[in-house]
Amino acid sequence: MTATFDHALGPDALDDDARVIAETAAAFAAKKIGPYALDWDEKHHFPVDVLREAAELGMAAIYCSEDVGGSGLTRLDGVRIFEALAHADPAVGAFLSIHNMCTWMVDQYGTDEQRRTWVPRLASMDAVASYCLTEPGAGSDAAALATRAIRDGDEYVLTGAKQFISGAGTSDMYVIMARTGGDGPRGISTFLVDRDAPGVSFGAQERKMGWNAQPTAQVVLDDVRVSSSRLLGGKEGIGFGIAMNGLNGGRLNIAASSLGGAQAAFDRAAAYVASREAFGGKLIDEPTIRFTLADMATSLHASRLMLHDAARALDAGTPDKAERCAMAKRFVTDACYAVADQALQLHGGYGYLAEYGLEKIVRDLRVHRILEGTNEIMRVVVGRSVAARFAEA
Repeated sequence: MTATFDHALGPDALDDDARVIAETAAAFAAKKIGPYALDWDEKHHFPVDVLREAAELGMAAIYCSEDVGGSGLTRLDGVRIFEALAHADPAVGAFLSIHNMCTWMVDQYGTDEQRRTWVPRLASMDAVASYCLTEPGAGSDAAALATRAIRDGDEYVLTGAKQFISGAGTSDMYVIMARTGGDGPRGISTFLVDRDAPGVSFGAQERKMGWNAQPTAQVVLDDVRVSSSRLLGGKEGIGFGIAMNGLNGGRLNIAASSLGGAQAAFDRAAAYVASREAFGGKLIDEPTIRFTLADMATSLHASRLMLHDAARALDAGTPDKAERCAMAKRFVTDACYAVADQALQLHGGYGYLAEYGLEKIVRDLRVHRILEGTNEIMRVVVGRSVAARFAEA
């Protein structure tokens, strides 16, 4: 069943433009994504054609500049859009989140030439983008990455491997973090690399618990030569900051994808117990069932409040924006996974069957607690900020 989208609009009174944006995303997701989500999951189909239709509505460069084809919207608009998309399919919504993160990084940090060359293509999804930070030996410790980029005249030669890359093998452009200097974060730079560049290859498609509607594989760089014009921002040593600032928004969008999936699971569970009879009455009339629904609804509302608060902080550029994004990512992805799991439980044995869609939501949402920085790393980020405040006191 499909619930109304009012819940995803949040606690604020929206102006007409913001409401139209959110409702347009919800209508698109309900028509173009939701009816096909189970089939895409079963067949491991990556619906690039549907993603391009979303791009036609401005969903591939949501918070990028309008002068290069972006939609010029806010982060708060973005989290509403991703919640709506994930209500239909968390895996598809999450990939579009990653693509938006890459597009924003080019728009925000690219040279004028890079912005005007790439952002229009990314905004239309004529070019699909993948984010390449994680490596086989450097997961949570991103500053320890080993991929090298050695300057050779007017080119750089990239060597290394990136692990768990969404879109690998299908995406057209890869935003790759590589080491141009010494150890640590200050030695990292960012490059824009084409899929067809000589020396780029891809590992076998990973067999995953969820996210079957998007490909995941290793990206291998074997003496890949790229022009110095592909150095994002035109400067060495700024790549780690680019990657981390990109992740602030990525964390919000993944949290929004968890929220959309969990809301869909809750909607289905509430409808199910309202119609299901047992022990001489409707399941929803049982106090324990109502208590469970109450806790789930509270978790969803708290998640939405925290997510929207962090989005506003990122829009405003507040000093604690990274901390609030980390808080939101940790809280929302944990809480919403628990909601989805409880929704499956309320369905009993039917929840375990693929045709009801609950087990897919649970599988898809599980990885959100790992990617864009594990939730343990989110605690490190928040704990570091707390410690710094008390050290200054």
